[in-house]
Amino acid sequence: MFTSLGLFGAISCPLGKDCTLLKCLFSHDNELTRAEARHSKTSASGDDGPPSKRAKVENTQFPESPIPSYSLKETAVEMGRRKSKSVAPKQNQNTQDTPRAQEVARPTSSHGPPNPSGSETAKRTNTASAGSPSQLPPRKAPKETLNPRMLAHAPATHSTRTVILQKLHAAMTALNEKLRKDKNSSNRCFVLSPDELITMALDEEEKFARDSPSVYGNVIKLRVVRVTKMGVDEWSKEVMSHLNARYYKINPVQRPQAIPRPINTGLTPPEEIAVVSQLVTPLTGLEEHGYVTKQPTNAEIETAQRGVDESKGWEKCDRCAQRFQVFPGRREDGTLASGGCCTYHPGRPVYPQRKKTDHVTGPSQPYFPCCSEALGTSTGCTRAETHVFKVSETKRLASLLQFQTTPSQPGKGPLEPVAIDCEMGYTTLGLELIRLTAVSWPKGCDLLDVLVRPMGEVLDLNTRFSGVTPQHYASAIPYGTPIPNMHSPSADEKTKTNPPLQLVQSPAEARDLLLKLLQPETPLIGHAIENDLNACRIIHPTVIDTVLLYPHPKGLPIRISLKALVQRHLGRDIQVGDNGHDSKEDSIATGDLVRVKVGEKWKELKKKGVKIEGGKLVRPEGQVSTFTCSWTTVQKRKSSR
Repeated sequence: MFTSLGLFGAISCPLGKDCTLLKCLFSHDNELTRAEARHSKTSASGDDGPPSKRAKVENTQFPESPIPSYSLKETAVEMGRRKSKSVAPKQNQNTQDTPRAQEVARPTSSHGPPNPSGSETAKRTNTASAGSPSQLPPRKAPKETLNPRMLAHAPATHSTRTVILQKLHAAMTALNEKLRKDKNSSNRCFVLSPDELITMALDEEEKFARDSPSVYGNVIKLRVVRVTKMGVDEWSKEVMSHLNARYYKINPVQRPQAIPRPINTGLTPPEEIAVVSQLVTPLTGLEEHGYVTKQPTNAEIETAQRGVDESKGWEKCDRCAQRFQVFPGRREDGTLASGGCCTYHPGRPVYPQRKKTDHVTGPSQPYFPCCSEALGTSTGCTRAETHVFKVSETKRLASLLQFQTTPSQPGKGPLEPVAIDCEMGYTTLGLELIRLTAVSWPKGCDLLDVLVRPMGEVLDLNTRFSGVTPQHYASAIPYGTPIPNMHSPSADEKTKTNPPLQLVQSPAEARDLLLKLLQPETPLIGHAIENDLNACRIIHPTVIDTVLLYPHPKGLPIRISLKALVQRHLGRDIQVGDNGHDSKEDSIATGDLVRVKVGEKWKELKKKGVKIEGGKLVRPEGQVSTFTCSWTTVQKRKSSR
């Protein structure tokens, strides 16, 4: 007997329940109908006896349309099977109704058979969006066999590729079955048909064969192992990426927008300023983590400069770790850097948490969240025109622009705290300051927001994170020029939505503008503020760093991101979208995180009897001050252990 290859699997068996074959070529898939019939029979009679072998299906004819109602939770495969079953009875009745049979592909109908949940289903169908993951548009996978696709330069023999492809397909099939049986209905739309599984396996194998021919055997085997250890949720994301690339764009499930929580410290702004002085972090002892507390000497600067001259411009790429040569001032042919294009992963690898079953299946492999590729399986998913580098050594930073300590300004008196945020871009001199924003604290009023022309030639503005584009520089106006009135009738729509920024000609000029807002005792607020201070080349003695106010349980150098802190403590979403970070938004959010800590600190002080009089903290007589910030407390606990 020849094999059917599943060609008749979508056609209902002509014998129906009277079929006696053990393996019939036709479809007997009435599990859902039998379950519903059994449920209705049990609920009606209360009898717990065994159900019949096959539940009887009513053949009631409806004059308007035989189209059944569908549930949004059905997969595309199940919908296809139901379509074929609804068409088959009409063919057996010798009715010529081809247009009606084609209309079965539409899942909604106002003339369908009466169904207790039909009205509810229709409402859900009408309100569901076209790109909702709970109901996917129809798609048609090509008819292919599990045979490696032909390549001009295959990385391995056909037999080797076939064996690997079969293992990959088997692992995918197992996950597909797990997803089919999963109770989480929101992911059931990603159950693939047999043809779609074959296509996905062929696409995966061909991708590795084309992109990584030299290490094809290693990367494809690692991929098979990773697929074998995947969970249902991770597999759903993989299927979504595959469907996006091959068929259509699926909008991912949107997380409900966070509701910002109001900040209530119970204090007036002057009183908050009085309390915030207790959150100042001493930076002594944190030099190893990038905090600069004193200027490098001239001898150190000369040593750093001599090392740069002897290296002849050779640097290590900050993104792909490849060695390349940089040419400040451009080479004769106009090139700024050697090495060609840079291929890298923009995100840091994610290390999954350990599970109880790791001793059986092995630990899950780390992967990159940007493309879900396993660590070590690919060189990167993003391509940039040039390689870039970053300078972290203090004496080398000082060789480009010397650090400056915040000077005293006796004529201005005490100044209110300032929250800052800096954006950096890659140039031929490293990672340089390209935007500086400062706002007042605690009100968050604008104090300074300027674009900065870097000292070196720009290699990459790092728009993904900085949010600065070439258009910002093209539309910028010199610093000191009045900004056009955005509310005037003559202002165009582009000016109203994206007002131009003011441009200063060097980082030194931007630093001078910031120092005019500070006294040595003025609290300077920022997140990972050592990066901002080093970019500006400022040494400030009074610093409040939210990285240290909200320390990671494992301590430095591990840090909790600003986005995560703001979402957790403020109920606010920042850094959303593909336009990069907004330094003004980040500086205001950083200041609000400090306000939360001020409220907590004030509760502690009130318990100790501390009062605020004349804008200053007044302790009870005879009480010794033991105020310490959270980071100092953590350091003391770690040292005591």
